[in-house]
Amino acid sequence: MTPVLLLAAEKESAEVTDWAARLGWVVGLALFVALVYWLMREGWKWRGTLQGDLPELPTAPDASGPAKLTMSGRYHGSTTAGQWLDRIVAHGLGTRSRAELTLTDAGLEVVRPGAADFFVPAASLREARLDKGIAGKVLTEGGLLIVTWAHGGKLIDSGFRSDRAAEHNQWVECLNSMTETNTREGAER
Repeated sequence: MTPVLLLAAEKESAEVTDWAARLGWVVGLALFVALVYWLMREGWKWRGTLQGDLPELPTAPDASGPAKLTMSGRYHGSTTAGQWLDRIVAHGLGTRSRAELTLTDAGLEVVRPGAADFFVPAASLREARLDKGIAGKVLTEGGLLIVTWAHGGKLIDSGFRSDRAAEHNQWVECLNSMTETNTREGAER
């Protein structure tokens, strides 16, 4: 046998997969994803600490009167009024969830399964409008019901989307008529 053929017969195929390198890359990627998640969580907690001056949210009174309007849908979060990207996370206001809204003469009750419920007294309501976005959620024009209210010396915008979007206009009209009545009564005092 010639030496060239002998050398060719001794060669082996290279390994198809380098399992050690692949495992290293997978572990490295998993650690990177865990680090990014941890940093996001710390940022959320830091934002809540910065908003620690916001007082506890009011709870609904025992007798709030008959319901003017009710709505079932989603709560998409709250922001500083007029700043649709400045999310408020203190007291659970940053948690997106399902929501049941009830409007009475006493105010707006927001019941959120799996998240903290809150109540906006009628005197704290400032306005309602239709808009296209709030921090973390952007829809078509008029797709969100935005309710502006005062709490702890701060104006807050809260975004809701009804399961039946046609209800939004009725909510805007009713809430704005309540705020006009509150403004007139306050001016008369």
